[in-house]
Amino acid sequence: MSEFDTAPRSTRAAVLIPFAIVTLIWGSTWLVIRDQISVVPATWSVSYRFLVGGLAMGAFALARRESFRLGTTGLLFAAGIGLFQFVLNFNFVYHAEGYITSGLVAVIFAMLLIPNAGFARLFLGQRMGRQLLFGSAIAMAGAALLFVHEARVDPAGPARALTGIALTIVAILSASTANVMQATKTAKRFPMHATLSVAMLIGSALDAIIAYSLNGPPVFEMRTGYVLGILYLGLFASALAFPLYYRVLRAIGPAKAAYSSVIVPVIAMSLSTVFEGYRWSLLAGAGAAVTAVGLVIALKARRPNR
Repeated sequence: MSEFDTAPRSTRAAVLIPFAIVTLIWGSTWLVIRDQISVVPATWSVSYRFLVGGLAMGAFALARRESFRLGTTGLLFAAGIGLFQFVLNFNFVYHAEGYITSGLVAVIFAMLLIPNAGFARLFLGQRMGRQLLFGSAIAMAGAALLFVHEARVDPAGPARALTGIALTIVAILSASTANVMQATKTAKRFPMHATLSVAMLIGSALDAIIAYSLNGPPVFEMRTGYVLGILYLGLFASALAFPLYYRVLRAIGPAKAAYSSVIVPVIAMSLSTVFEGYRWSLLAGAGAAVTAVGLVIALKARRPNR
């Protein structure tokens, strides 16, 4: 039995409620992201998302009277979060969805648990249990089956599926770096919302610089679905979800917080099946099932990171 299982109900609720909110929101974002890259270059869409999210977060921080005087250390920390979470992570995710379905990206991203646990062990001294390692190995085998399926059915051949999966893996490593940064003592020295606001705005600015250098002047689609998508991703999936997720992460550790990624693919693959016409084969179903089994085994590990 873990510390969380024996915690008071009020403490458990303080973790489970935001955990559930974040999981439901992020489970739906993969499909919205797919729509964001139909006309507008991916990096411009990422920039708009975090401009909206950063401004909304800043307004909330001001309402809470949080200080934006972060000092040099705080600004460098916010810039690091901005780079790894709001530039590298999301640019690779958005580009990955240009190669493979949103549901498959979500399934691969479920393996965030693995680098989160590894980096937490390496940088925070949080130990990994054998069951966590065993479950992670099974999950990776399931992901390999999914790759084989995608390589078989894609008319462009395995290169396209491999590119999408490789981009997703780089995104996972970037997100995991930011997650572990949020679990450090340095992160706890600064007000959450003000720091995240600065991080998102720095990330948005870097995204804009990259987008301009790669794609030229800003491109914006004045389509209702696109505008609503930017607002949903900026306000709900960013300004609301990230503070909730990071509070959970600080409370239970990076490895356990990544358990949300086990549930997210169920939502994402269901939506992908309905709206993207994703067709399940025996191999794809087996890959998704094996991935889920592995992650559940890891999830049930007794005190996976002490």
